[in-house]
Amino acid sequence: MVERQLRRRGIGDERVLAAMAAVPRERFVPAAQQRRAYSDSALPIGAGQTISQPWIVAAICQALALRGGERVLEVGSGSGYSAAVLARLAAAVIGVERHESLAAQAQHTLAELGIGNVELLVGDGSRGLPERAPFEAIAVHATAPAPPRALLGQLADDGRLVAPIAAEGIDLLTVFRRRGEELLREEIGPCRFVPLIGEEGYAPE
Repeated sequence: MVERQLRRRGIGDERVLAAMAAVPRERFVPAAQQRRAYSDSALPIGAGQTISQPWIVAAICQALALRGGERVLEVGSGSGYSAAVLARLAAAVIGVERHESLAAQAQHTLAELGIGNVELLVGDGSRGLPERAPFEAIAVHATAPAPPRALLGQLADDGRLVAPIAAEGIDLLTVFRRRGEELLREEIGPCRFVPLIGEEGYAPE
């Protein structure tokens, strides 16, 4: 996975590559999907949600440019896989997942693997956690209809937010960096995610 799917496709951050190699992805997918755990594709994890393909997880982590001391807010934690990778790159990860069943299973898996610097909460991740802001990094694992204002407002100075943003016919993985009152924006590339459901996202179907 690391050599064929990640390094060959432009992931060069050695800390990210090491974290991806260290986290057992098969532990974060249902039993029926474990033989496909390392395939270069998203996989269903229940509740209509998916675990992102490895390259997407690595691209988000690389774009966050984590150095080890950050507090990361993760929106849409799903199975907990991305949180487990982020936990190896940052000091603490606070994840918000709207599906209680997924959050419970993710917490169980993280505990079994001895990953203690991840806290998972159930709620509307599109609103972020204003009472615990600011965050040095924010990772969003669902497509927002527009740059997420509430989350951008919780970004620390010089912090980065990575999120897929809906565009015409496709989603664009985008990194935002705060410089004082200014927000710098750079598109990483096309992607496909489930929609961000919540007050600052899409209405539930």
